[in-house]
Amino acid sequence: MSNTFVQIHNLKKSYDSITAVAGISFELRRGEVVGFIGANGSGKTTTMRMIVGLEIPDAGRITINGREVMKNGADVVRKIGWMPDSYGSYKDMSVFEYLDFFARAYGLKGKERERRLESVMEFTELNDQAEKDTDTLSKGMKQRLCLGRALLFDPELLILDEPAAGLDPKARLDFKHLVRILAAEGKTILISSHILSELESMCDSFLFLDSGTIIHDGDTDTIKRTTMESIEVNIHLTGPLEPFHEWCIMQKGVSLVEKLQNGFRLSLLRSDTSDLAFEILRAEFLSSVFRAGFSVSQYALHERNLEDAFVDLVTKRNSTHKITNKSEASPNHRSEI
Repeated sequence: MSNTFVQIHNLKKSYDSITAVAGISFELRRGEVVGFIGANGSGKTTTMRMIVGLEIPDAGRITINGREVMKNGADVVRKIGWMPDSYGSYKDMSVFEYLDFFARAYGLKGKERERRLESVMEFTELNDQAEKDTDTLSKGMKQRLCLGRALLFDPELLILDEPAAGLDPKARLDFKHLVRILAAEGKTILISSHILSELESMCDSFLFLDSGTIIHDGDTDTIKRTTMESIEVNIHLTGPLEPFHEWCIMQKGVSLVEKLQNGFRLSLLRSDTSDLAFEILRAEFLSSVFRAGFSVSQYALHERNLEDAFVDLVTKRNSTHKITNKSEASPNHRSEI
């Protein structure tokens, strides 16, 4: 049996002459937490709204658990918990009344409604806040309330749009913990955020979106490795730094990134993107340093973060587009039949 729970195929959406989503395709597996990354206007929220049925695609197909959203409507959407980046609250309504209102709106009745309310409030740790007015809650508690609302009918798929925006460090950690518990229960989670450092430790894989197009789909290590045309190493020396600096300048494919205390951060150009070549390059450079007579006290790979990988991908893509557009515009660039 396939572990794929969500399939997005050639999804497109435009507003007048503006293309928001330009024919994207991807899959989400059961129990997987996927980070959805992109700049403002890249198409993330539009894609999420199409998945939950709030926007109608111009073209393409959205399939959840083997059933198409556009053909099966409410039956499929009931499997989805939607947490938007902002939501409304009601004046003079307590936390319990707020959740009970939405439970009734979702059609939960009697003992089933009581059971779901009890379960959601316990999971989100809102029991102590039950009688508080929703308007008086902290940002972190409001996010818990919004998550609780999305969980009321025990959905199999959660779509979370910027859930950690504005949260303090402790609240972000707490929210991350809740997300991992939900994933362990088998729920599939698509989560967008601008706080990429938080997503890096929370998600199993990532979708990078730029100008309505998927530019990468993979786990953290894959993204970091495949976006690296060079690797960076931190090297610390026991002797004077200037001779080593002068030696580095003469080495092909080696460039200075940053001066460190008693050393440097260097960039080593890669000619091969395989994992084996990655390790060989590091080892060979260190060997060449020793052969040149330098004494090394520390030598380590500089770990790139998710922000670096995303910026590299977008920069590389934009550079490629500029070159392509320039070639197409050139009068000397012609197709031959």
